[in-house]
Amino acid sequence: MVPASYYLILAAILFVLGGIGVLIRRSALVMLMSVELMLAGANLTLVTYSRFLGKVDGQAFAFLVMAVAAAEVAVGLAIAVSLVRHKDTTDVDEIDPC
Repeated sequence: MVPASYYLILAAILFVLGGIGVLIRRSALVMLMSVELMLAGANLTLVTYSRFLGKVDGQAFAFLVMAVAAAEVAVGLAIAVSLVRHKDTTDVDEIDPC
């Protein structure tokens, strides 16, 4: 059986890579993908603890997080398409809020 620490290290790596992607990249699409990486890391942590504690609470919560993430992707892609149509860019530094 694989130790829980391996799963938690992988979850931490995913979360850190997502955080770095949000902080460094300026494209709205890449930022959304980085947020998804962060959510995947959090879900992996929830499922790991759920599995090793023998309860299904973490798995149910991870399923809820995945449903919210799917809704976030739909709204985020709609916003990105709107930005490309009106501003011809997805670079968040070049977008004027007015």
